[in-house]
Amino acid sequence: MADDMEVDDNFRRGTKRTADEAGLPPEAPRRIKAGSLSKPLAEDVVNKIAAGEIIVAPMNALKELLENSVDAGSTSIEVLVKDGGLKLLQITDNGHGIERDDLPILCQRFTTSKLKHFEDLMAIGTYGFRGEALASISHIAHLRVTTRTASSSCAWQAHFADGKLTPAKPGQSVDPKPTAGRGGTQITVEDLFYNVPSRRRAFRSPSEEYSKVLDVVTRYAVHCSHVAFSIKKHGESGAGFAVPVAATVHDRIKQAYGASVAKELVEFGVQDDEWGFKVSGFASTANYSAKRTMLLLFINHRLVESSVVRKAIEHTYQMFLPKGGRPFVYMDLEIDPGRVDVNVHPTKREVAFLNEDEIVAIVCSTIRDKLTQVDTTRTFKTQTLLPGVVPMTPSTPRELVDNTELSSGPQSTPRPSANRKPYENNLIRTDSKARKITSMLPPTLSSRGSLDDAHNPGEGPVYVTTDRVQTQIRLTSVKNLRAEVRDAVHQGLTEVFASLTYVGLVDANQRIVALQSGVKLYLVDYGLACSEFFYQVGLTDFGNFGLIQLRPPLPLKDLLEVAADLEADTSPECTSLDKAKIVNKVYDQIMSRKEMLREYFSIEISEAGELEAIPMLLKGYIPCMAKLPTFLLRLGPFVNWKEEQACFMSFLEELASFYVPERLPRNVMDVGEGSVPGERQQKLDRQLENIIFPAIRSRIVATQRMLKGVRQVASLKELYRVFERC
Repeated sequence: MADDMEVDDNFRRGTKRTADEAGLPPEAPRRIKAGSLSKPLAEDVVNKIAAGEIIVAPMNALKELLENSVDAGSTSIEVLVKDGGLKLLQITDNGHGIERDDLPILCQRFTTSKLKHFEDLMAIGTYGFRGEALASISHIAHLRVTTRTASSSCAWQAHFADGKLTPAKPGQSVDPKPTAGRGGTQITVEDLFYNVPSRRRAFRSPSEEYSKVLDVVTRYAVHCSHVAFSIKKHGESGAGFAVPVAATVHDRIKQAYGASVAKELVEFGVQDDEWGFKVSGFASTANYSAKRTMLLLFINHRLVESSVVRKAIEHTYQMFLPKGGRPFVYMDLEIDPGRVDVNVHPTKREVAFLNEDEIVAIVCSTIRDKLTQVDTTRTFKTQTLLPGVVPMTPSTPRELVDNTELSSGPQSTPRPSANRKPYENNLIRTDSKARKITSMLPPTLSSRGSLDDAHNPGEGPVYVTTDRVQTQIRLTSVKNLRAEVRDAVHQGLTEVFASLTYVGLVDANQRIVALQSGVKLYLVDYGLACSEFFYQVGLTDFGNFGLIQLRPPLPLKDLLEVAADLEADTSPECTSLDKAKIVNKVYDQIMSRKEMLREYFSIEISEAGELEAIPMLLKGYIPCMAKLPTFLLRLGPFVNWKEEQACFMSFLEELASFYVPERLPRNVMDVGEGSVPGERQQKLDRQLENIIFPAIRSRIVATQRMLKGVRQVASLKELYRVFERC
């Protein structure tokens, strides 16, 4: 025996031998093999292979059985599960039942009452159609069927194995036996995958499989609003999930996914005859956010998955949810059956349909429009992050909406654990009472004053309220301009502005300020940032601006003449132009459109040609009135008065330019004790810190074009690396 086990040192384990050394016959072309050389694979092998493709897990078996029950006209479906469906999976319905004479062929492959010709697939209106579900289950589990029709005096019970009738016990007849039972069908699946041990060992735990089975039941319970559903574990008295037949779709979502989802749902729907589809459903608003997208997608009432639809919806919600937030969407999509191919996946998990990109684009556009219309309030949890500071009040959101401003607040930040020490390179200034860097500068450089000192008592604007009703703007041109801003958003830059801390004015001539966001320091072109901000405010508040009353009114023609003289003095090429002709032409243009200017832009001009009011874009901030004549003169040549959308866009751009803080010349920025030029810079600094940038932080949607005006100059983590080297 020992001699037999001896191995040549040249052929020890792990050493590859040639065919000659192994004594194998020379390589020959392989022949197609099966049970024999002249017959295909055995039918039992073929059926088990097919069963493995269709029934991948207990949830797949349940899905097939649920669809059969719904096809049978059931109004009540009960599911009983043991060990996640691996030990027992039973479904009971009150549908039409199965005739006794049909039981012998019930579990044979491709036996169905729903399809006769291949062409019938072009207009299939039921869940099942290939007749493979019960056949596949019978090859990998013990299957028992108890059924009773309305015309039958009793129920019939039959057992199946490998697609054929089998006796309940050895020695008994295979014929169906009469038994007591209620109308409908009860299908019991026991010991799923008992003869496929490799598949059975692949399942992690019964609880995980039960959660997947429960997910299938809840999805169909939401969609099949005419059917009552219940599911419970074997041996437990209470149901894990149950919904009555009279429950609405909204109630079913609340029962299945919780009240937090249900209270933040908005209903949507659209129909398009050109692409042959109709869609309806519910989508969560911006007040709901989850870690992963919950998409209940039914195409022609069939539960399917679609990565294209999922990604498109997630992209749509990027403008409405914080970073990492995901929505809940239930979608019932009905497409012309002639445009859908349902036979593309063994488990019917996927379908293919024509014009997919166009249909998905219309659906997502409908959801986006619905969200912007109904989101009139935004709720976030808040907490005091700065010691001694009152939490921020609700402010305006960063989305541009069609009707009115939304109400939002800062997103809550998780409080670090008390016993967990943060890394020093993540520490930043969070206490508003802590010493600022400006306090280390000479008094003449650091005396910027407080917010309360911005206006002396008795000076400054006086605010009054009016009974003016807010106007609902439904102009397509305004909606298109708002959509252009949303499409140009830069998510990362928007987050920087949303968490900014104003550091100080760097250069009033180049219009540069220093801002802190997190542990990083940025230099920002506040002229570009203010221009984009006031343009977006103009779009958001379009038709609903406040008023800055001019007392006394200013003659419009005199203002235009002042601007024309200024242009002639600063632009040599304008000296040869007829100033009087230009002034009269612009004056006539403005006067002919004074009703539109009053209605949309709150610019009030009297019949006598006197400017009585201009729009107020930001409370507490009055633009530099020295720029007013130039702003009015530019309304003539720089505004497209012929096309509506171009007119609104160009006018709002000019209005935003008027509101951007003036650029201070170099010769007025010298700050000396008691110097008037220094006071202009200090006033500008106060306005930027206390009025403009707090508004920008709460409202702006940072766009791609703003990238050129932002530069990172320092990072606390990088500075720590430098200090460590030192």
